[in-house]
Parts: sequence; C-alpha cells; structure tokens
Amino acid sequence: MKPRAFTLVEMLIVVALLGIAGAMVIPAMGSVGVLRIQAAVRNVVSDITFAQADAIAFQQRRAVVFNVPTSANDMGRTSDNSYHVVQVLGGQINTTTGTLYDPSRPGGRMFQSFGDASFGGAQIAWANFNNSATLIFDEMGSPAAATTGDTPGSGGTVRIQGPDEFFDIVVEPFTGRVTTRRIPREPTAPTGPSGVSGTVITGGS
Repeated sequence: MKPRAFTLVEMLIVVALLGIAGAMVIPAMGSVGVLRIQAAVRNVVSDITFAQADAIAFQQRRAVVFNVPTSANDMGRTSDNSYHVVQVLGGQINTTTGTLYDPSRPGGRMFQSFGDASFGGAQIAWANFNNSATLIFDEMGSPAAATTGDTPGSGGTVRIQGPDEFFDIVVEPFTGRVTTRRIPREPTAPTGPSGVSGTVITGGS
C-alpha cells in the first residue's frame, strides 16, 4: 500500500495554525514580566499598609526602610534593592534586631529583596520620605517626620521600576493613605539628596 503524504494545502493550514498559536502565546509570555513587576508593587503596598496598621494596633512607631541601589551592579545584592519593616524602639531604627517577624517569609522576618527572579527584575528606583529613604508611621498611623517628636511627616513616594514600566507608590501626609500610579517608560526622577532619590537605573536585572 502506497504511504499517504500531506498535501500542500494541508501543510499550509498547519503552518497557518502554528502562526496563529504563536501570535497568541508570545504576548502572553511577555505579560508574565509585567505581572511580576505588579506583584512587587503589591508586596510593597501590602507591607506599608501592614506597618501602618501595626503601629496603630500596638501604639508604637513602625518604619519601612528602603535600601535603594545606587547602580545596576547593586541589584543582585541581598542588602540592596530591598526593604525592611521595622519596629521603632527607643527612638532607634535597627534593621538587624528590630525587623518584625513574619513566619511565612524566608528567615521569618519582614524583609523583602527584589533580587529574586520571581519579581521579574523589579528595582527600587528611588524613595523619598522627608528627604529619607525611610517611611515612619507614628502611633496614630500617620507619617511622621522622625522617630520621636510630634512633627508630622510630609508623606512621600517610592518608585518601582520594571523593564517596561514604572509604578509610583504614594503615601499621603496626615492620613497615610497609599495609592499607586503607573508612569510611562523613561521618566525623569525628581532631584533629591544622595542615596534617597536619583536617576532611573538602567541595565542589570
């Protein structure tokens, strides 16, 4: 019996179907990176909100300490491109001894590094809260200017940078309300003190 071969029409149909499938899969694969960046943003928002609620619940100040990388080479370091949620004791912030406990995280502490590939290369581009990279909540859950005293804070912003988009996480003064906004690619970062804010970091992962 003579073996049956594919006709030209059948082959063209298969090629067309593969092309359609590829066109559907490639955008979906590209969106994975976007979803990972958004997951990093949600993590930050969740932890800021937790710090605020914890300050109110325990009537003690809480702080979110952002470790802003200063160059693309810092991205892979655990100590850079990360943040701690810390209890303020005696007017002092100590990320070694004061980081809050969270059994669900590696190490059992509220420390988050974006060097993890699961966050799709998310980077803390800059953070500015009263000319500092540290956000402090007082006993009422309002942004504070310092670890002690009654001076209210002016709120501030932390920017999370992805390969294709940016997100600003804004903490409003007085209320501490947290909102997010998407920023077009290649924005200009506001000028600020060294180590607090700066130019958008390019390169690295």
